[in-house]
Amino acid sequence: MPKIAIRTLEGKAGKEINLPDDVYAAPVNTYLVHEAVVAFQAAGRAGTHSTKTRTQVSGGGKKPWKQKKTGRARAASIRSPLWKGGGTVFGPKPRDYTLGLPRRKRQGALRSVLSAKVRDGKLVVVDSLALQNPKSKDLLAAAKGLGLKGTALFIDEPLDRNLELSSRNLPAYKASRSTALNVVDLMRYDTLVLTEAAARRVAEVLAP
Repeated sequence: MPKIAIRTLEGKAGKEINLPDDVYAAPVNTYLVHEAVVAFQAAGRAGTHSTKTRTQVSGGGKKPWKQKKTGRARAASIRSPLWKGGGTVFGPKPRDYTLGLPRRKRQGALRSVLSAKVRDGKLVVVDSLALQNPKSKDLLAAAKGLGLKGTALFIDEPLDRNLELSSRNLPAYKASRSTALNVVDLMRYDTLVLTEAAARRVAEVLAP
């Protein structure tokens, strides 16, 4: 059972929290993580692309010239796919790209990534992420106090409004609530910062 010291935003270590093995020390299934990432990104596609077939392009109702004795190729409509401005054959149409990923698979992928974060020392637990003011410099000061390097994902439960506003102008940081935790964000950011409440909530939701 992983034990991680709960730190303050100033970097001071306090009591330790015991994280359940089935969530934070589970086997890392890279194939399952890849499947979850593909499903998440596919669900984010709008799928609104559309092209017109020859029946949908305006005009072309009149035969451009007679069938025979012109010396030219036979043509029935100027909206033929062979003509410039004509319709498109087998072009993209609006569709839903959503891939069905069972809940157990999605949760298994989250457990794999969380366990990898713990294994690599990229998971930090703090007592609170409540900031005094909604200012980016306050979040930068907290990140410096925690010794964070690179990008970081802050998870709070419930999400502190000042933390959310402070992270909006910082591309390297993102703040979210535990119920919105997803594999793509976990893979995108180097370090995961959880409050004690968020760590327990995640363990409760992802318990197999």
